[in-house]
Amino acid sequence: MHIQNHIVSNIPVFEIGDPLSKVVQFFKETTHSHVAITENGGYLGVLDENDLEQFQEDEKVEHHRYDLGTFFVRKDTNWLDVLETFARNEANLVPVLDEEGRMEGYYDLTDIVTVFIDTPFFTEPGGIIVLAKGIKDYSFSEIAQIVESNNTKLIGGFITDYKNDVIQITIKVASANFNDIVQTFRRYNYTILFGNQDDQFLEDLKERSNYLEKYLSV
Repeated sequence: MHIQNHIVSNIPVFEIGDPLSKVVQFFKETTHSHVAITENGGYLGVLDENDLEQFQEDEKVEHHRYDLGTFFVRKDTNWLDVLETFARNEANLVPVLDEEGRMEGYYDLTDIVTVFIDTPFFTEPGGIIVLAKGIKDYSFSEIAQIVESNNTKLIGGFITDYKNDVIQITIKVASANFNDIVQTFRRYNYTILFGNQDDQFLEDLKERSNYLEKYLSV
């Protein structure tokens, strides 16, 4: 999946010597969580909108040099790692850097979520199964084998939770032989947390993603 064409270049980047009042105004006029700070064109870090109450408008950005967050992604960072960067930093805006550490622009969470929703995992017809098994006992190759041994295609899958040495895996399979697949997973000691050939789980995911997009665009 290529997401580089979603790099946004029309969102401001501030210099370390800029008045903090510019940053305050930026956060007041947008819903962005962070904004990038540079020094002589080189990336230094980000200021966090959550720190807005601490900003004194008569100060320089320099005053908060040591409060800057340091997260970013590269232009060639894959989309899963980009999503992880958003999640780990509770951000809706992530700086994108070139090989020399200079700003290429930003990724906006709304754009990346839209790209994710457009993947075959969401668009292809099929059924959703949510599995649980011990962290030491599960295997993606075994999961694929179980699906394909029932003459059905595995459309996609990813880890959606991990707690107390139990891992949760959400998969999507083609509609054929759905019940047989579920029963086979049970025979292999997978716990079925959710199994719905009518894609209700997928619709819930879409609704939550649509809500997220609307929330971010407020």
